[in-house]
Amino acid sequence: MRSMTGFGCGEAELDGNKLTCELRALNHRFLDVRVRMPEELVSQAFFVEQLARERLSRGRFDIGIRLEDGGGVARFSPTRARTVYENLLQLRDELAPGTEVPVAVLASLPQLLVDTPRTNSQGLEEVLSKAFSAAVARLDEMRAREGQALARELGQRLDALRTLSASAKVLSHGTAERQLARLRERVARLLADVTAGPDLGRLETELALLADRSDVTEELVRLASHFDQFEALLTDAEPVGRRLEFLLQEMSREANTLGSKSQDVKLSHLVVDIKSQLEKIREQVQNVE
Repeated sequence: MRSMTGFGCGEAELDGNKLTCELRALNHRFLDVRVRMPEELVSQAFFVEQLARERLSRGRFDIGIRLEDGGGVARFSPTRARTVYENLLQLRDELAPGTEVPVAVLASLPQLLVDTPRTNSQGLEEVLSKAFSAAVARLDEMRAREGQALARELGQRLDALRTLSASAKVLSHGTAERQLARLRERVARLLADVTAGPDLGRLETELALLADRSDVTEELVRLASHFDQFEALLTDAEPVGRRLEFLLQEMSREANTLGSKSQDVKLSHLVVDIKSQLEKIREQVQNVE
């Protein structure tokens, strides 16, 4: 099991230039890929996005690609600076003649004043794949560590749910019998003021059916089954977030039925505690891939 959040960085070399791929992963219900590329590589944005969709699953992924020269520092270009400033003056003359254009305005356009690393397209996809794969490997390492921590936390919450479920099973023992006795007592009080005699056989059958509806054995059995399935997924190496969410929905459904059937105050309190634990687990599962 892995977390959906993390960071990874990979590097590769192309014609003496350093290409860096940074990969940030965030929580998201589906797969959302966003790619940022330098101007000279923007034609490869779709290729990088396809790499991501082949290698990644659920989550939002922000991919940033940088390309630097061998020295690692972009070089200031006086020639490009002059060209940019002259173009600004021409635009000024067209739009607002006489307006002052300070040289300092160039400081707000740093990306236009540097020589960008030169590279050719040959082998570019291979280099991008190499840098991306390295970033994914680092990301997976981080998400695996966080996933282990999540698994421990979820395991502890699951143990708490099992304890609460066991207590509910003890409290629910003989629930149907107690409910039948209460119903018989109420009916007896009502019949004391009725002159015409009812069909006692039919009445007893209806009372037994009503009492049986308060039996929560099936709900507790299904909860125990869901707990076992949930625990098995905590050690699965494949993405399990969606399956965990489905099991949580089923657990919540059983807990709601358990609460609606409960005729005991203590059992009702236990159901509230069960729902509270389920909500805490739900918050953590949102971070699982």
